[in-house]
Amino acid sequence: MAELKKVKASMMNAIHDLPLLVARDEGFFRDEGLDVEILKTPGSGQHGSDHQALRQDIFKRTMEKLYDEGKCDQFRMCEWGIMKRAVETNKEAGLRSAKIVALGSAMSSFAIVTDPRHGIYEPEQLKDVPIAVSEFNGSHFTMLKMMEGFIKREEIKIADFGTHRERLEALRAGNVKAVSLQEPWISVAEAQGCRILIESRSTRSEAAGDEMDGATLAKMFRAEAHAAEAIQKNPEKHAHYILEEAGGLITMKELKMWRILNAPPVPYTRERFNDNYNWTLGWGLVPPGATYETTVDNRAWQ
Repeated sequence: MAELKKVKASMMNAIHDLPLLVARDEGFFRDEGLDVEILKTPGSGQHGSDHQALRQDIFKRTMEKLYDEGKCDQFRMCEWGIMKRAVETNKEAGLRSAKIVALGSAMSSFAIVTDPRHGIYEPEQLKDVPIAVSEFNGSHFTMLKMMEGFIKREEIKIADFGTHRERLEALRAGNVKAVSLQEPWISVAEAQGCRILIESRSTRSEAAGDEMDGATLAKMFRAEAHAAEAIQKNPEKHAHYILEEAGGLITMKELKMWRILNAPPVPYTRERFNDNYNWTLGWGLVPPGATYETTVDNRAWQ
């Protein structure tokens, strides 16, 4: 039997990385000839999360630091987070270069949530009202995307109240009027009687360095595609990873399975790059001057 090729991939929160976990558990990576080691790094979604994923300098956060030091080969996070990291690694000296190598496969749920005691019924009531997020993470980017359809950009305000658990606790204590949450914390908030104002998806992107060849990436993405299909057929079988991050605050029955959505990884198109780079640039979240050629490499499909 041929020796399996070893790959180190990092993950943070289960709602974002469930296909990675399922591909490992179900043997889909092994079927492709890969031995994928998953490095779990602190995210903002675990019940006991510290603040490693909240550092203002994103390249000092655990996952990004591991990649920059060459200790992992491949990672994924929200589409705009990957855009920011890929652009900045290729614009700033001294950072290990990363390229966007695919779109997908998790379509993570995010929501803007309030406590009914605050008397907020619609997104328009959040004009100039701070919304709790963690900066440069999915809760930040997706909140901006959701809110700019209802109020002017200059009327959208953010506040840093830490991890998802800490944000929800701040909301319940009356220290903030609205928070941006991902699963399982949306379901936790609902179980505690909170109100969902608006909800959307945050598509994952995949990133890797030049050292990861196209054939290996293609194998990884095929395995993740099989995993996405398996999850959609039976989300309850795999949802324990997401439920565990709530630290016992909800049961499996209270976790909304319809929020667990995954899709096969696909190439990252020029149109997608233009749309999302210009959006992040418009918010001042990335430096100017990036191009599709310097940021994207669809070598898994070449």
